[in-house]
Amino acid sequence: MRLGGRLAAAIDVLEDIERRHRPVAEALKDWGVSHRFAGSGDRSAIGNIVYDALRRKRSAGWLLGADTPRAIGFGALLLEWNQTPQSLNEALGGDKFAPPLLGDEELAGLGSRRLEDAPAGIRADCPDWCAPLLEASFGDAWVEEAGALSTRPPLDLRVNTLKANRDRILSELAGVGAAASQLAPNGIRIPPIDGSGRHPNVQIEPAFQKGWFEVQDEGSQVAAELAGAAAGMQVLDYCAGAGGKTLALSATMENRGQLFAYDSDKSRLAPIFDRIRRAETRNVQVLSKQQELAPLNGQMDLVLIDAPCTGSGTWRRRPDAKWRLTPRQLEVRVGEQAAILDAASAYVKPGGHLAYVTCSVFAAENGDQIDAFLARSPNFAPVDHEALWHARFAGKADAVRIDAQRGISLTPARSGTDGFFFCLLSRVS
Repeated sequence: MRLGGRLAAAIDVLEDIERRHRPVAEALKDWGVSHRFAGSGDRSAIGNIVYDALRRKRSAGWLLGADTPRAIGFGALLLEWNQTPQSLNEALGGDKFAPPLLGDEELAGLGSRRLEDAPAGIRADCPDWCAPLLEASFGDAWVEEAGALSTRPPLDLRVNTLKANRDRILSELAGVGAAASQLAPNGIRIPPIDGSGRHPNVQIEPAFQKGWFEVQDEGSQVAAELAGAAAGMQVLDYCAGAGGKTLALSATMENRGQLFAYDSDKSRLAPIFDRIRRAETRNVQVLSKQQELAPLNGQMDLVLIDAPCTGSGTWRRRPDAKWRLTPRQLEVRVGEQAAILDAASAYVKPGGHLAYVTCSVFAAENGDQIDAFLARSPNFAPVDHEALWHARFAGKADAVRIDAQRGISLTPARSGTDGFFFCLLSRVS
């Protein structure tokens, strides 16, 4: 399939997403089922165009003077595939499966518009209602930070130190561009793909099947490292979900002590059992019922809350979620987070710690949430996050934003990770 056919297919998928308000992964899967003739390379290229179009929806639409699936599909190729209007028309010319070429009006518009002249919200590629939230979080750097959330993400892996080391995994993955992560001590990064490329399917690697590594964003790995779990501790992962941070904590604990993985949603917990077996994690107990937590009340050295959130820090990977998010959903998440903080804090013993993590970049879910919790919970106090960061990641302060009292923020623009917030509180009485 030539570029024209791939672009036409991507526009069809974008129209399906717009018409039915469905997740991009679901729409791409259905397209693949109905077009079984398409090869894996074609499917990958079509997916790349769709994801690029959704990441750069506003800037692509602004350049083309419309926000239609056709406009953002063409715009994605111009912004992310090193195409020019002329080269794109040349590539599509003569391809009977291609959409209509860029017309005179579109070419004239492209010739007169420069993205650097666009309004801030366009350059930030974010919904208008999110702009004040991003500005509140990042100040004058908000457009740069939001723009970084619209780039292609890398593929990050975490070495399971219970079974392997980083050098061994790098050797296993030789030839795919893998390198040691800049921050996470056990992280490996495969760079973002270019054009129609695709990341290697690392889950078919023997090393993955043997449990030597897991797929985990470097920011998530950093958050687990900052939590400070250690061998022999009693630890509760209160919103464990599929278990990514649970496994990271267990490895840090060297399989010693007790680690309780709890989630109120059994469906979210379902993948954790196979992951535990593959990683040969032996100190994890999985809990799914609230009453099972009762014996843990006031007994935990560390409680980790990987809080449900808007996921604004993951927009690189889930760009469709950016356009489906609403103010009401943010409000609901903030309420859920407050309730979870209150409930989970009961399990921290005096002198123990409560770690609060989100994959959001909105202050309402991060620093503001911590302020509100501390106002109603005088028996907790923040640690010195400057000291915490330097103790764990000496010499790398430029990679993050640190508020000594409210927490640490990682972002694609600063740290090259997804957007994460981390705050560690100590129970003082």
